[in-house]
Amino acid sequence: MNQHPTKTTLPGIGVRYDLVTDAGKHVSVVVHNDGRRFLGFHNPEDDDECQASVPLGQSEAAALAQLLIPEPLDPVRGEIEIDLVTEHIPVTAKSPYSGRTLGDTQARSRTGASIVAVLRRTGATPSPTPDFRFAIGDTLVVVGTREGVDAVADLIAGG
Repeated sequence: MNQHPTKTTLPGIGVRYDLVTDAGKHVSVVVHNDGRRFLGFHNPEDDDECQASVPLGQSEAAALAQLLIPEPLDPVRGEIEIDLVTEHIPVTAKSPYSGRTLGDTQARSRTGASIVAVLRRTGATPSPTPDFRFAIGDTLVVVGTREGVDAVADLIAGG
């Protein structure tokens, strides 16, 4: 199979992308200048002879594209079933950890859950280091079991 589709400019119309499968089938997608898309199937003997054409709206094209892209393997949900949750936990003025570092919480050791990012008005900090200092208004992104994440929420809230 030709793994790289060919691209042909169609003056006044748009662009045609062609692919020949291992089975020798000729498939094309015509993208019109106005955004319309058509999926076409061609005669292998005469590539200009379209045997069938399917018009696709924008949402239909997006849905078809998603169906054609293989889903990534989910290493967490392979053979072993582990129920992990992700929660956003706010650091409020009442939190005993406002102004203190991630290391001070000992969250992973105490709860088994991990603070994987901190969201702040000015941006996000993925994988914060133990010396990362929390501020009022931060939102912690926590991953773990339901129990572990709830324990981090209690810890940060001062419970």
